Amino acid sequence: MRAAARAVPAAFGTVAAAHLGALLAHATTLAHLTKPALMPLLAAAVLLHGGSRLLAAALLCGCAGDILLQADGRTPFLVGMAAFAAGHLCYLALFARHGTSSGSRTYRLAVAYAAAWLATVALLWPGLEAGMRLPVVLYSLLLTAMALAATRAGVWAAAGGLLFLVSDSLLAGGLAGWPQAPAAQFWVMLTYAAAQALLAYGVHRCVAAAGAGSGRPAPARAAVSP
Repeated sequence: MRAAARAVPAAFGTVAAAHLGALLAHATTLAHLTKPALMPLLAAAVLLHGGSRLLAAALLCGCAGDILLQADGRTPFLVGMAAFAAGHLCYLALFARHGTSSGSRTYRLAVAYAAAWLATVALLWPGLEAGMRLPVVLYSLLLTAMALAATRAGVWAAAGGLLFLVSDSLLAGGLAGWPQAPAAQFWVMLTYAAAQALLAYGVHRCVAAAGAGSGRPAPARAAVSP
């Protein structure tokens, strides 16, 4: 069991590197094969270290979204967006259960995240297809709420939530017809994979700290090294 607990996070890093390399090399088949393996490996790392099943569920929702977003067409994209939304709801439940309040700092962050959401929506709106506008707006609101809530779970989770915002903003920019950087999909996946790893690590530490504070048995401290 200990060997597996060490090997699985290493496997995630290896597969992530292979996927990112495939994107840079335009190796489409390898990229399609490696992408669906990323989140299950993170979920396995969480469970092997005694982590939260709800955290593993959030990651597996991301896997479903990853698979669906590889298909062409609006319907798979919308269903994939719904899968990611389910993952964000899992994260929100975890932050509500185990996060801490930051007082006035929370309000300042809420204002900043709300302003960022409004600005992003305003910039995206003209370039989005009519049928995509409402789903993108609602999804981005949920994602922003998750990223804000992540600030209650420590610096690692907060960084993960922020990177998730960056990744999905890059993806949404492509939908809206914004000019794309070279190797745009590489940057989307780099920030996404890092976001999920940081969220997994940060949430696991937060849950462990909450368990230790309550006197309950705590899971192992490090599910995934960022």
